[in-house]
Amino acid sequence: MKRIILGLLLAGIVTSCGKTKKEETVAEVTETIIEEAKEELAPISNAMMENAVIYEANIRQYSEEGSFKAFTKDIPTLKNLGVKVLWVMPIYPISTTKSKGPLGSYYAISDYTKVNPEFGTLEDFRDLVKTAHDNGIYVILDWVANHTGWDHVWLKEHPEFYTKDDKDEITHTVGTDWTDVADLNYDNQEMRAEMVKAMQYWLKEEGVDGFRCDVAGMVPVDFWESTVAELKKIKPVFMLAEGWEPELMENAFDMGYGWDTHHVMNHIAKGENTVAAWDKRMKQVDSMYAADDILMNFTSNHDENSWNGTVQERMGDAKELFAALSYVAPGMPLIYSGQEYDMDKRLLFFEKDTIIKKKGVFYPLYEKLGKLKNENIALHGGKSAASYERIKTSADDKVLAFKREKENNKVIFVANMTKEPVKFTAEYEGEFKEYLSGESIMGTKGQEYDLDPWQYLILIE
Repeated sequence: MKRIILGLLLAGIVTSCGKTKKEETVAEVTETIIEEAKEELAPISNAMMENAVIYEANIRQYSEEGSFKAFTKDIPTLKNLGVKVLWVMPIYPISTTKSKGPLGSYYAISDYTKVNPEFGTLEDFRDLVKTAHDNGIYVILDWVANHTGWDHVWLKEHPEFYTKDDKDEITHTVGTDWTDVADLNYDNQEMRAEMVKAMQYWLKEEGVDGFRCDVAGMVPVDFWESTVAELKKIKPVFMLAEGWEPELMENAFDMGYGWDTHHVMNHIAKGENTVAAWDKRMKQVDSMYAADDILMNFTSNHDENSWNGTVQERMGDAKELFAALSYVAPGMPLIYSGQEYDMDKRLLFFEKDTIIKKKGVFYPLYEKLGKLKNENIALHGGKSAASYERIKTSADDKVLAFKREKENNKVIFVANMTKEPVKFTAEYEGEFKEYLSGESIMGTKGQEYDLDPWQYLILIE
């Protein structure tokens, strides 16, 4: 629509140039028109969630500079990938007391309302948010409500905000090796109130659009429910829980992690499970979650990459198949920083590292998948998701075939989920276009198909 408006306005310049001042160039007028034609980013809505791609930004490692400015330059490339939600890993100052590694963990926060000078200034961050909004992308901040770093002012001024052991000493989160953080006590109502104020600051003053909440299941659900209700009084927000628990999405979060879906992908890629494990997982999702719950699909994230291995290490030759599956399956697909550049390295977590930004296989693949996700309502995966229907084949232990459908729009996914070639028949017929190749395919019942190892088809009817 913007392009049409701009085209009409430019045509108006040509036909009415006699009315324009001689010293005013076409370029100057064009620039003015572009600025005036820019639409404000609409508030967060359920419609946005249906066809969004989410991107996890690791500011420290994204560039050699590791800065807000360096990342902001590349935001238009994320728009090309169909990204509509930008999840920025913690941007706050990092505690040095008991810190791990040379630079410490993003998740050991010393101040909830300031930015880490390592990344730049608050003005730099504001420019990042503005640039994202100008490109139709919402920004959510990584929020760490379970604990703070040991330098946080609350430790001196409000020690009652923290969990204490039997020696009456503040402790890190019990049952973890998170020795660089102090556990917060959610029995303390004053601490809860201060936490809410800090979150409200980023919405009111800095224009962010929601939060990804770290280890959300370790924080009481009633805190999230009351807090989100307060946040929504300011503006509509998008809330992502790092958690799988269905109760988190009843009254607080829009989306949770599809951890078990991810684990099934890994096991199938390694030959440890078959398609039956995927089918079992899809039935589990149906039984565990409400129809309007959203799960995030991913082949990597910052935890998986740094601690469990790269996509290549975990999925090998199946990595492209599972990237595609994360888009066409119900839910919202995630791209972690560097995946669009075929990153095959475990990024360091507590010290500086750098993503090499060189386009290979995945940038054009994500570009095509993002376009399909954005534009075809048969892939809606939000609160009014398209249906998911398994298609029977003669090799259901090796071949995954299913249909997504909404308002008579259909997308068929067919994949060989093994490292061996497979022949099979499928109980479906019709005339299709294979989305990635553009090839026309005529299918009839009883027809035999051949798929190479880990080959997949995305069929548009």
